[in-house]
Amino acid sequence: MAAAATSAATATATATSVTHLSPLSKSVDKPSFASFKTLHKTQSFTLTHKIHSKTAAKNPISDVIASPESYPDEENSIFYDDGDDKPREECGVVGIYGDPEASRLCYLALHALQHRGQEGAGIVVATPDGVLKSVTGVGLVSEVFNQSKLDQLPGDNAIGHVRYSTAGQSMLKNVQPFVAGYRFGRVGVAHNGNLVNYQSLRAQLEENGSIFGTSSDTEVVLHLIAISKQRPFFLRIVEACEKLKGAYSMVFLTEDKLVAVRDPYGFRPLVMGRRSNGAIVFASETCALDLIEATYEREVNPGEVLIIDSDGVQSLCLMQHPEPKSCIFEHIYFSLPNSVVFGKSVYESRRIFGEILATESPVDCDVVIAVPDSGVVAAIGYANKAGVPFQQGLIRSHYVGRTFIEPSQRIRDFGVKLKLSPVRAVLEGKRVVVVDDSIVRGTTSSKIVRLLKEAGAKEVHMRIASPPIIASCYYGVDTPSSEELISNRMSVEEIREYIGSDSLAFLDFNSLKKMLAADSPNFCYACFSGKYPVLPSGIVKRVGDFVDDGLNGDIDLIDGGWLQGSKDQNGKDLDINFEQQDGKVPV
Repeated sequence: MAAAATSAATATATATSVTHLSPLSKSVDKPSFASFKTLHKTQSFTLTHKIHSKTAAKNPISDVIASPESYPDEENSIFYDDGDDKPREECGVVGIYGDPEASRLCYLALHALQHRGQEGAGIVVATPDGVLKSVTGVGLVSEVFNQSKLDQLPGDNAIGHVRYSTAGQSMLKNVQPFVAGYRFGRVGVAHNGNLVNYQSLRAQLEENGSIFGTSSDTEVVLHLIAISKQRPFFLRIVEACEKLKGAYSMVFLTEDKLVAVRDPYGFRPLVMGRRSNGAIVFASETCALDLIEATYEREVNPGEVLIIDSDGVQSLCLMQHPEPKSCIFEHIYFSLPNSVVFGKSVYESRRIFGEILATESPVDCDVVIAVPDSGVVAAIGYANKAGVPFQQGLIRSHYVGRTFIEPSQRIRDFGVKLKLSPVRAVLEGKRVVVVDDSIVRGTTSSKIVRLLKEAGAKEVHMRIASPPIIASCYYGVDTPSSEELISNRMSVEEIREYIGSDSLAFLDFNSLKKMLAADSPNFCYACFSGKYPVLPSGIVKRVGDFVDDGLNGDIDLIDGGWLQGSKDQNGKDLDINFEQQDGKVPV
């Protein structure tokens, strides 16, 4: 594949027309390298397409050297289960080019993306003297950065990252953006997604002498860039990305360039906007553009590489161009309702999900409430369609974070109560429909039902604004192993009995696809169907350990325990062999 990329890059091509791609479009007719005509920052993004040709240089390159931050060891700390039983979006990215307040704008944009990761944040800037400087840390954006730290980050160009990772020592390592050195300079990178061929790529690189400083899949990208012999620099990124499989929306920063790239399937969102002064902004969601007063221009297309420098904007296309498979959970749970993701309003999607539930799974009730915050819009849609009042029956505390306490079972039972408080005046004596976005393990749902009944609800009817989750995600979402997913091992009626509700209904899978209409084939439904667009390869302990957000530490290995995925794209079962240790199957 890399050889093909080199051949395409060095070939002399005649000018040709290239269709402007949409992430939700079936038409994906792309050449190996297609470029937009370069333009100045004050010009429009309405561009003419032409083939772009470059000659690869034959200069040798140096080893990449990653430089992650180091933090105190909290290996013995015990994290309290706060009861938030949801899939976790792994991270959010921001890139800003051409604004003297780049680091501060990046800081604000990361605030807007805080819902995509609350356990770490970082910003890298290219200073006026051509040096990449970074500030990274564990915690919320407001905890990592202050005025003095932002003062340390002067420059017109910046990238930023927020992340979620699992509890324990691993959260203290690998904080992005990474900054690495190679023969011709330095490069920073921030990554949202997960590379399913990470292990095989890393093994090949290590065999050839690469030394890794982190356990992150993102570092593989830096090593691939370092060993590439392509010139100029952005063709190194193109060649590296041609070797990647899985989900990646990434922003790169050099001394004088900002590069944004999205994987050919378009699993994770990445949008582009522009501020009134001509500064160009990239972000995981449009809500970040809104906060810093940047006008939305378009999505970064699946398989597109955008290069921003003093000469303007240039667009290249990766050689792979499969049918897009954007993550449907961005609309169900991850993204903010005020964002436009994959060309669709998240608010409108969730409202319609609720309307479908009310139409297909009605029940006599007195009030409709939501599990805040992600269930609110679907609950509004349900209530409006059913003609039943929507009220705030659960109050969410936004000030509950990790608590370092001994997690006895008695204390664990308070987890949901710390976050959700029932409103007795709304619930007492009422037949209640409670709308949530999803059920993962079922533990939180059972506690919510109990809370509502303890507050006096006469009946509790659960309505879930997504189909049952039966399979884990490999593409940048931290979900439990399939064995832990309640819908993978119980029927709907068995789940209803387990959580204790009077009735339970999920959004019908076929109704979901019907609602998406012509865009339906362009979404990934692997968590609902077990059919994966790109199957992972490698040796993993469990699906949850395979998922790496670019920050969450080691991947445990089991000799001989190859994970191939649960089903192929035709729905045929595949073998999953979890090798036993000490007579037990690891979970």
